[in-house]
Amino acid sequence: MAMAQAAGAPSRGMTREERKVIFASSLGTVFEWYDFYLYGSLAAFIGAAFFAEYPEATRNIFALLAFAAGFIVRPFGALVFGRIGDLVGRKYTFLVTILIMGLSTFIVGLLPGSATIGIAAPIILIILRMLQGLALGGEYGGAATYVAEHAPDDRRGFYTSWIQTTATLGLFLSLIIILVVQGSMAKEDFANWGWRIPFLLSVVLLGISVWIRMTLSESPTFKRMKEEGKTSKAPLTEAFGQWKNARIALIALFGLTAGQAVVWYSGQFYSLFFLQNVLKVDARSVNIMIAVALALGSLFFVVFGWLSDKIGRKPIIMAGLALAVLTYFPLFKALTWAANPALAQAQADVRATVTAAPGDCTFQFNPVGTAKFTKSCDVATGFLARNSVPYDIVTTAPAGTPATVAVGSATVTSYDVTAAGADAAAQGTAFNNAVHAALHDAGYPLVKNETTGAYAMVADPAAVNWPMTIGILFILMIYVTMVYGPIAAILVEMFPTRIRYTGMSLPYHIGNGWFGGLLPATVFAMSAAKGDIYFGLWYPIAFAAMSLVIGLLFVKDTLGTNLHAKD
Repeated sequence: MAMAQAAGAPSRGMTREERKVIFASSLGTVFEWYDFYLYGSLAAFIGAAFFAEYPEATRNIFALLAFAAGFIVRPFGALVFGRIGDLVGRKYTFLVTILIMGLSTFIVGLLPGSATIGIAAPIILIILRMLQGLALGGEYGGAATYVAEHAPDDRRGFYTSWIQTTATLGLFLSLIIILVVQGSMAKEDFANWGWRIPFLLSVVLLGISVWIRMTLSESPTFKRMKEEGKTSKAPLTEAFGQWKNARIALIALFGLTAGQAVVWYSGQFYSLFFLQNVLKVDARSVNIMIAVALALGSLFFVVFGWLSDKIGRKPIIMAGLALAVLTYFPLFKALTWAANPALAQAQADVRATVTAAPGDCTFQFNPVGTAKFTKSCDVATGFLARNSVPYDIVTTAPAGTPATVAVGSATVTSYDVTAAGADAAAQGTAFNNAVHAALHDAGYPLVKNETTGAYAMVADPAAVNWPMTIGILFILMIYVTMVYGPIAAILVEMFPTRIRYTGMSLPYHIGNGWFGGLLPATVFAMSAAKGDIYFGLWYPIAFAAMSLVIGLLFVKDTLGTNLHAKD
């Protein structure tokens, strides 16, 4: 029957109960992603409230724990809640995840800072972040499984694609609320207490989501299996301890979710980082442009989910991966010319040269912001990378001599932070000012503060081509919708009901939490090592290409799968 429907037989319309299932699952997941993104968007204000009063070593530990909660903990949440979901049921499990996520977020808005309750403040914050990460690890698999098990076989891609809109809509909602709150008060007030408002507002979304989810019934597929006594007694062992199922999980990870994750993070997160931190466009403009692109592109999650019910899940996902592999370099280069044409022209005309002793330059991989790169070459390359200046590294300097930076006719000597000791700050200021002055003279778009004499790299607001920038962001967003729109359907259809929640959740969250979560730090480190702001794009391109090849060879299209027959 399922195959006949998939082949083109008339499909019934969506029932009221099915609309309610999709709405409840989607709304709850939007809310959870909204909560999750708030921490990243407001990290500077949170750091000032909870970490600023502590020694650097202590702050570094807290930063590491916050990072772990945000990304590394998610797969463990998938294991914990996936197991519960396959043992107890879908409805109650993802009701628990939303309560944990929502209450943790609301408490962040109320939590006193370190100035009030001391070290208890950052400790409690980290615990809340870990709870958020665990809950998020269980939420997606529960929502996707729940919707898929309610959906007709021939419309499962369309139904589950609504879940795929949630991460984007959560980001969109967080950006809009932050912009509205920021625009309604002075900067000082927002920094002092206003940043808490988006966290506190989440309690409204929590109440609505919990109320709607309480009215839902259990998944009919799981309910039938439970009545027949066919539920798994050990979902983790069955899903990953038996090769026939573990093989499916590995194919799902390396042939689908790893590539999907890097395309998703590149299109929605790295593009934001690239505009703001590499191209130096002001944060408010970047948030607005990203929000517009998200608003324009979000519908295509559903479009490609619907299309996957017609032509298959695999062709659409593979096409999205292939487009990313082939076009990322020209798209990001076009983004530079659209958002900061003066910088693009300067990069085309002038390259810097860093001359250093062998072994003085290291790979600056710093995912949690805690590592310190103190050698003179690292100081020089890190500074140039942060200022988006292309450079070549020449390791011909005598051992023990500091690195130098040559820009045009000017040459500036770098310094070793550790060797400088108490003079490090003064030497750093002198080095920064001297290199900035050389870059300014060479044509880079730096603005000088007449009071302090310091320079800053800033994109000219009048020169930003808004339509072209938003258009490029929209194209990147389309790639995201192609790889992400059908992913839930193909993942749930790859696993039998008895281990579906567990089986699909772990590869999804390893792919997105680890392969995707490490993308910004890895891309920056690769670009800094090469002296090219685009070189780091090889990271998402390589993993997208890996998933493309493995997917083409080993992933079977699941269109028309009958979940009941599969069991």
